[in-house]
Amino acid sequence: MHKILPVLILIAFPFLIRAQTPVDTTNVYIDTTQQKDLLDIGRKLFKMAPRRYPKNDQKQIYFSILPLSNNVPGAGTVLVTSTTAGFYLGPRSTTYLSGVTFAPYFNLKGRYGLPIHSSVWLQNNTYNIQGDTRFLVYPQLTWGLGGGKPEGQSILVNYDYIRFYQSFLKRIKPYLYAGIGYDADYYININTNGPVSLAAFTGYAFGTTQNSNSFSSGITFNLLYDSRQNVFNPIPGGYTNIIYRANTGILGSENNTQSVYVDLRKYVSLSELSLKNQLAFWAYYWTTLGTGTPYLNLPSIGMDPYQRSGRGIQQNRYRGEALAYFETEYRRDITVNGLLGFVVFANINSTSQPNSHQFAYLNPAAGAGLRVKFNKKSGTNICIDYGISKDYADISLALGEAF
Repeated sequence: MHKILPVLILIAFPFLIRAQTPVDTTNVYIDTTQQKDLLDIGRKLFKMAPRRYPKNDQKQIYFSILPLSNNVPGAGTVLVTSTTAGFYLGPRSTTYLSGVTFAPYFNLKGRYGLPIHSSVWLQNNTYNIQGDTRFLVYPQLTWGLGGGKPEGQSILVNYDYIRFYQSFLKRIKPYLYAGIGYDADYYININTNGPVSLAAFTGYAFGTTQNSNSFSSGITFNLLYDSRQNVFNPIPGGYTNIIYRANTGILGSENNTQSVYVDLRKYVSLSELSLKNQLAFWAYYWTTLGTGTPYLNLPSIGMDPYQRSGRGIQQNRYRGEALAYFETEYRRDITVNGLLGFVVFANINSTSQPNSHQFAYLNPAAGAGLRVKFNKKSGTNICIDYGISKDYADISLALGEAF
């Protein structure tokens, strides 16, 4: 436990900054008339008419699209088309920007995925509706439970996956929301396609039987504090999301299991200039309560709700019955018109060791990235990040900031 204390201290400190002064971002209007994005450049190159936007209090949908390729373990290169849509369902002075992200991928080897994430703010921020729906045919490398495993000590796990998460939250006071939801995870035909089964490799008894299915279904209780205005590119403010999930046989779950996910984020502006000059902090703690959680539902790096944690670390590299994570990022504009920017980031995580909640290993990573403004109205950036950790490095492309 002593090895995780420095991480917990680092996690706690940034969220106490200006803690007594909530930041009201709902009335913040960002003037983008002097900013430039790729759409402006494209219109100028092809001599198209300037974009015309409705008045500030009228509805508008802002799309951003990024086609790219990426490598999937055991499946080679896949084609990914990431699309985001930002829109307002009420006056911008009192309503946050709603966002939907759709990033389908496929290749010619039968691997594909259809993930959709959404966070919808109704008029005047009275309600927030969150959704996460996925259908994936996707292999994963796994290293078993805990830390300390060599990079080469992994096996490939195949399965089909259907996820349906939906939650409905009501505002109980400014920035603070409470509500309930329903979460379901269905893993189909889990197998390693080799002589070593997942159960034998991991020594874990739940959800690891060869050629089996795993179904978890339960109610969630949600508490949300959000003073950000834009999910794609947050301005100074704070975010806290606490989710308690109870899977139950009444709803068809194979095991009666429970988990808690606590997500904390804070954004601090370092200057009053128009140029972005910002520090961002992100921490989460994800833990199971009791035993029986299926292996693929255990907390693991890169499997947070938006799968953006652990840049520079391979997805699922660390998995356990509990996971603690902390990341900090410095964000800065390069050009006055906001077209180009950069980030520098570092993160660290630790998972509990098998059959215990002891944190024995710290797993750090760091990197830097380039930002190119795709759509200035929604604040959506093309994010090109290079991250590195022990025995691994990668380049990731995405629409919207990691957190």
